Amino acid sequence: MEPLEIKGNWNELKGKLKQKFAVLTDNDLMYEKGKKEEMLGKLQIKLGKTKEELHKIIADL
Repeated sequence: MEPLEIKGNWNELKGKLKQKFAVLTDNDLMYEKGKKEEMLGKLQIKLGKTKEELHKIIADL
């Protein structure tokens, strides 16, 4: 699997993720440079998704 690229405007993606998954908060989606994997790990736990599922969800937005 190729590495996840967070493309475009992260604020727009955050909004779409929050619409799709109401349990997510701004703190869950806080993206800091160099901490992408940490953020994705937290999302995996909160959503109960595998890394591959999470990558597909974000890529499909």
